[in-house]
Amino acid sequence: MEQLSGVIPYFIAGMCVVIVGYIWYLPSVFGRSWMRMSGITPEAAEKQTKRMPLMILIGLLAAMWMAYVMSFVLIAFQVYDVFGGLEVGFWLWVGFVMPTMLGTVLWEGKSVRLYLLNALYWLVALIVIAAVLTISGGVLSASPGNAYDSSAQVME
Repeated sequence: MEQLSGVIPYFIAGMCVVIVGYIWYLPSVFGRSWMRMSGITPEAAEKQTKRMPLMILIGLLAAMWMAYVMSFVLIAFQVYDVFGGLEVGFWLWVGFVMPTMLGTVLWEGKSVRLYLLNALYWLVALIVIAAVLTISGGVLSASPGNAYDSSAQVME
């Protein structure tokens, strides 16, 4: 696939994360369980609907930022293929998301099931970001001077 330029890969990755979150937390998927385990009543959820566009926008910007930062991690490890990107997404989740989210169980008294439900969402989100960046060429657009050339031959 031809390399996409600028902010487009990050926007696509962000939109994909928003869509995954929308599906993940649908009442028919994990939404009912999430609300019950989080202690959110239907009335409280209804009150939040008027703020939903703002929350989606902030979520989109946060996901785009994650994609932008992940592109630098992928470049640092010289990962430009999908399978390598998925591996990096997994290890970022294991190394950063799982431990930091564990505080909800240890210090906030949330259930392990709620922790797993939310943490697994972020696993999917990071893998989606990595896939979008490597497929779209977003990793390349973030590299300094777009120095990576996949057609370059190694000279001896």
